[in-house]
Amino acid sequence: MIRFSKKHQKRAILIIALLLALSSAVGLTLYALNQNINLFFTPSDLVHQKAPMGQTIRMGGLVVEGSVKRGAHDLSVSFILTDTKNQVTVDYTGILPDLFRENQGIVVLGTWQNNRFLAQEVLAKHDENYMPAEVIEAIKRSDHYENKP
Repeated sequence: MIRFSKKHQKRAILIIALLLALSSAVGLTLYALNQNINLFFTPSDLVHQKAPMGQTIRMGGLVVEGSVKRGAHDLSVSFILTDTKNQVTVDYTGILPDLFRENQGIVVLGTWQNNRFLAQEVLAKHDENYMPAEVIEAIKRSDHYENKP
C-alpha cells in the first residue's frame, strides 16, 4: 500500500477541491448561457416542426400584405409571417415598432405553441431598402428570392 506524506495529502485535497470548484463554475456558466440562447428559425422550420415547442426562439420573415389584424380594445395584434414558402401566424400584445409594416422583413422573439407564434418582442429596425440578414438568408433558402437593387 502506498502511503502519502501529509504534505502530499493536503496538496491532493487542494487540487481536488479546485477541480470541483472549477467544474461547478463551468457547469453553472453553461447552464446560464443555454437558458439565454435564442435560436433563429424560419416559418418553414416551424411548419415542419424543426423548432422546439415552448422554448424562446427567434423567427424571421416577411409580413404578409393584408394579414395585420389589430385588437379592438387592447394592444393585441395578429399578423402572418412568410419565408415565401410557408406562413406562420404571429400573436403579439404591445406597441409595434414605428417601422413595422406589411411586405417588410422583421424578426420576432417568442415561443412556438399550438401552431401559433406567441411573440414577446417584434424587431423591425430597417428602412425600405434594408432587410435583416437572417431574413434574407431564410428567403434565399426558400428558392423564391428576388435580388432587389
